[in-house]
Amino acid sequence: MITALAHTCYVVRDLDAALHFYVDQLGLTPAFDFVKDDGVRFGIYLHVGGRSFIELFQGAHADRVDGQSYGHLCLEVDDIQATTAAITAAGAAVEPISLGSDQSWQAWLTDPDGNRIELHQYTPESWQAPHVR
Repeated sequence: MITALAHTCYVVRDLDAALHFYVDQLGLTPAFDFVKDDGVRFGIYLHVGGRSFIELFQGAHADRVDGQSYGHLCLEVDDIQATTAAITAAGAAVEPISLGSDQSWQAWLTDPDGNRIELHQYTPESWQAPHVR
C-alpha cells in the first residue's frame, strides 16, 4: 500500500546554485550525496521533514524530452512486493523490483502521460534511514 510521498526529483542546471536555494535560503538539511566513482558529486538528497525528501541531480533540462526539470515522483510503500502485485493486478505495467543505489527497494511505472513514478520501500540499510522516523 502507498503510505506517503517519499521524494520528488528535479534535474538542475547548477547543483551549487540549487543547494544555495534549498539549503541556505529554504533551510532544508542535506541527507546524502550521489557521487561518481571519480569522486564527483552529481546529486543530493535533501531532508524536508518527517519521511519526505527532495532529490536533485545535476543535468541540463534540454537533456529531457520535455525540457522540464521534473524528474519523477516517488511514492513510499510499506510492502513493495504486495503493492506491485496489486498495481499489476489492477492492469498497470510495473517494472521489476530492484535494489537502488541508495539501498532502498524500488519499482517503476509510467502514467498515461509518460510521467515516471517510483515506488520506494526503505530498508534498514537505506541511506535515508538516519533521517526517517
